[in-house]
Amino acid sequence: MKNFRKELWFETSKRRQLINITGEIEKCVTESGIKEGLVLCNAMHITASVFINDDETGLHQDFEKWLEKLAPEKPYSQYLHNSFEDNADAHLKRTIMGREVVVAITNGKLDFGPWEQIFYGEFDGKRKKRVLVKIIGE
Repeated sequence: MKNFRKELWFETSKRRQLINITGEIEKCVTESGIKEGLVLCNAMHITASVFINDDETGLHQDFEKWLEKLAPEKPYSQYLHNSFEDNADAHLKRTIMGREVVVAITNGKLDFGPWEQIFYGEFDGKRKKRVLVKIIGE
């Protein structure tokens, strides 16, 4: 069995942002040479997420509204965690959106259902963060 590991780095210009990283993951699959296996993509920071969904602008705006209702950024004083930082909402948003995804690789390609794409979700941005890509298979 072969394995491949790579870190992808992101630095967003906003506090919250969704980035379609499907193309970068596809490049990793090609680089790995693995034709049949699994790819794991996970955020290496507790205020960021990796998830699968549709790449549709309205849906992304719906995520932003929904997450902000569930874990509003302000007032910062509503969170006990914010006695040292101001990002408690980002921790909660990451928990809701998830840490990682696993996708099958078939014939050297990501084996997706219709409309599925991989996203990096940033909830406390404006600094460098990374996503781990680990691929195993033959």
